Amino acid sequence: MKSLLAIAAVFSATTAFAAPAYTGPDYSGVYDCTGQDAHEGPYKGTVTMNLVRQQSTGNYGAYAFKLEVPGYGTYLGEAAAEGDKAAMHFALKDQSTRDYGTGIATFSKDKHGRWSFRKYYFEPEFKGGNFGTEACVQRK
Repeated sequence: MKSLLAIAAVFSATTAFAAPAYTGPDYSGVYDCTGQDAHEGPYKGTVTMNLVRQQSTGNYGAYAFKLEVPGYGTYLGEAAAEGDKAAMHFALKDQSTRDYGTGIATFSKDKHGRWSFRKYYFEPEFKGGNFGTEACVQRK
């Protein structure tokens, strides 16, 4: 009996975890956004999201995230989605401003069948702390 348990332990230690395939919605695409920042005021930007399929499983989606805001720069990050919600982390390439943060977004389809999302974000260190909102619509 001991040897059978030893064989089972070796087998389970060497067997890779087989995660289920991703079954959630694919939010990949380019989005046109309008935002309202507590310190900077209104702004427009472009978000690009790309599904990282090898890191996505079941209803959980992993995404590469990029926000480009003219006059401010490019923010790189990632998003983790479950169903119609996604947490997003972003950081300005130039970190001297400490302009980085985390957001929470809710996705839905508009009347034209395009994905859209509304995001609230928090930046703990930008200008002593900051927050804002964005509304984004996917390009077709």
